[in-house]
Amino acid sequence: MEGLLTCWDGREIALPDVTEWEFRYGRGTPCDSFLLTCLWEPQGEDPLAEAVTFTAVENGETVFTGVVDECERGWNGQGCFLTVSGRSMAARLLDNEALGMEYQVATWADILRDHVTPYGIQALPGASLPAVPGFVVETGSSEWQVVYEFCRYYGGVTPRFDRLGRLTAAPWPEEKSLRLKENAAITALTLRDQRYGVLSQVLVRDRTTQAVQTVENSGFLQRGGLCRRVLTMPGKSSYQAMRYSGAYQLARSAEELRQLELELPGSFLAWPGELVELVTPKGTANGLWRVAEAVCGLNGKGRYTRLLLGEPDALR
Repeated sequence: MEGLLTCWDGREIALPDVTEWEFRYGRGTPCDSFLLTCLWEPQGEDPLAEAVTFTAVENGETVFTGVVDECERGWNGQGCFLTVSGRSMAARLLDNEALGMEYQVATWADILRDHVTPYGIQALPGASLPAVPGFVVETGSSEWQVVYEFCRYYGGVTPRFDRLGRLTAAPWPEEKSLRLKENAAITALTLRDQRYGVLSQVLVRDRTTQAVQTVENSGFLQRGGLCRRVLTMPGKSSYQAMRYSGAYQLARSAEELRQLELELPGSFLAWPGELVELVTPKGTANGLWRVAEAVCGLNGKGRYTRLLLGEPDALR
């Protein structure tokens, strides 16, 4: 593992030998993160306080790009130590408050121009998101909330940052990245079915006209689910906005209906959004899953990957 810090003035600092590390990757909410522990010896000038961004490279491949939140170095009875921690580039959008405004019609290009590129963030092409009439940026929202709401709420796509620190709002790929057969070295497996909190129906009501739109999770209803919510929209909300609101609430609640946790020896075995096929001798959890979150690390016991997976159609 190679770690590189970049200072505000462009200077680069190569981190000493990394003894422990952990990278947490998710669906972008709230933020991917990293923590590294390195061998360290104080040597006069200490430029670590000037570090702004961080890059990790494993076997020639960049596995993380983000911002530095904290550097600790010193010594104790066990010797000298250096730890560096931080978050993905999404932190720049999370940490900055958006200026409240209302768009007559907001496009993805408008969102990038006003809420993403001012923070030095590059967006990948390929996003196909609808223009949204009357899109409102609420005062007090973070820039990330603006991006997330526009993509997830109206476009049905979860925005995320790749390992090079670039924003993407394209659908997940549909290719399988990992196939775990009968002899796979799975060190831990937990299958969880969680009905609590999953919504079967959402009633979306216009505050002024009292018009109501109904959105249902038909699959959950057929399985005996019965959990309704009533969502009140601002006055004179459009039919489309009301449907978006209900569908969004249903989709978010369905993400945790069925989850699988796996722990495997080795690091960086799968990434969020990728498909994993599981075939175990006992048949537990066999089938196709999508990675929702991944934790990859190195500690005293060796390398590991912990995966949180969900049903492919529930994770968008």
